[in-house]
Amino acid sequence: MASVVAVCQFIDAFAPFELQENFDNAGFLVGRKKQAVTRILVALDITREVVEEAAWWGAELIVAHHPVIFNPVKSITDGTPGGQILLELIENKIAAICAHTNLDAALGGVNDCLAEALELTEIGQLQQAGVDAQGRPYGIGRVGTVHRPGLSAGEYAAFVKERLNAANVRFVGGGKPVQRVAVGGGACGSMLEDVIAQGCDTFVTSDLKYNQFLDAKALGLNLLDAGHFPTENVVCGPMVQWLSEAFPRVEVRLSEVHREVYKSV
Repeated sequence: MASVVAVCQFIDAFAPFELQENFDNAGFLVGRKKQAVTRILVALDITREVVEEAAWWGAELIVAHHPVIFNPVKSITDGTPGGQILLELIENKIAAICAHTNLDAALGGVNDCLAEALELTEIGQLQQAGVDAQGRPYGIGRVGTVHRPGLSAGEYAAFVKERLNAANVRFVGGGKPVQRVAVGGGACGSMLEDVIAQGCDTFVTSDLKYNQFLDAKALGLNLLDAGHFPTENVVCGPMVQWLSEAFPRVEVRLSEVHREVYKSV
């Protein structure tokens, strides 16, 4: 029978927690490490709805991307949204493992899943930070070649919206047809210089600021903001598959209630 610590060790082997950024708090965050696990729920975030879904289904563990505890916690009460989530996890004896920036950077992680979702070929590193203990390269972002070169920024934005099931895609055209694309799951707007240095004409990421769109247009770069949730949720389906293959006696399910928090008109 699987245990929480066994699942944590599996994730650590795939996306080592030591690769996480200094500001991050990825890892085993809630629960007892020796707790037996028969059902795992996978979600991008651990919200109250996700915890309720896990409790209803009988899951002993939630594996998520965003840390359920990010900033230092001075108290756990029902007076805050974060406290309510932690209390419900503890009261329902549900453990939490969160793989965040380590999964962003790891080979085969968030950014590779995003590049594959957008059907890029010849995928490589956007920014290689180093190699892990097993000699595998890691770093945030990926670059690749589009399967249909020559689309305009607007046409490619429509393709991205469809492929990622995004609520909307904000974009600015740099005046070049789309051929070589960089992707950065989540908020990677600070990487414009890396994108240009890699010879890319297009960058797909999220959480962009007004001035970043201005800068991109001046640099001749097509810049697309497809939203934080769609650019990172692409890893959750594969995570279900990875865990199912590693722990065949454990039921693993993707959350059915967690989705983009906002709507667009």
